[in-house]
Amino acid sequence: MNTILIKNKASIEKMRTAGHILARIMNTMSQHISPGVSTAELDQIFEQKMRAGGLNPECKGYGTYKNATCISVNDVVVHGIPSKEIILKSGDYVKIDVVGSYKGYCADMARGFFVGEINPTAARLASVAQRALDSAIKKIAPGVRLSDISACIQQEVENAGFGVVRYFAGHGIGKSMHEAPDFPNYGKPGQGPILREGMTFAIEPMITERSYDIHILADGWTAKTVDGGLAAHVEDTVVVTKNGAEILTRIENSQESKTL
Repeated sequence: MNTILIKNKASIEKMRTAGHILARIMNTMSQHISPGVSTAELDQIFEQKMRAGGLNPECKGYGTYKNATCISVNDVVVHGIPSKEIILKSGDYVKIDVVGSYKGYCADMARGFFVGEINPTAARLASVAQRALDSAIKKIAPGVRLSDISACIQQEVENAGFGVVRYFAGHGIGKSMHEAPDFPNYGKPGQGPILREGMTFAIEPMITERSYDIHILADGWTAKTVDGGLAAHVEDTVVVTKNGAEILTRIENSQESKTL
């Protein structure tokens, strides 16, 4: 039940295709994000582009969830439900989290966007979250313990004075959006499974301006900071390679996004 699945080349190629399509779509979203736009509009745009690109929106129909994306604004950490009632305003910090599958294999990613005038605290929070993610991915290699990656994220975030969310974690990914193992963003090094070539993970630092405590709203999905502080979330799907890791949800040439 808790076995970490090793993916073959064909499976990884499908995940790579899914990840690259998601990345190209995500690269276009800044042109749609502006004051006065609702998060429901952004969700509809993303879903249309996913389907046009040959991806199935895996979040839609996951449990009771009815949207293609999760869109979390300001103090919402993750799982914000897109809504016509949530209208973006200048200074907002928006995180889009999405899972798409191609021929049955998934990729999962999240990115943050600034609306109008940039909130300096949000900018610093976003920068630290990105740095934590990048540092963690650089540590991935066969033979490394999973908790070495978790500890790297925690150290990067807490050294910057921010909090690391404990309630949620990254995860394995493949045919299912969530596979074994859980991949926490905190912990002591030298523990947990040993990484092997062909393992695939969604690594996703979720960090907070102040307290890392969160609460879930009555809708059963939306997770907010308890103290109203800002939260950042960034995520990539990666595969462990012979010498390190390949990021499946990034593309070198962002100009490809113009075709979507």
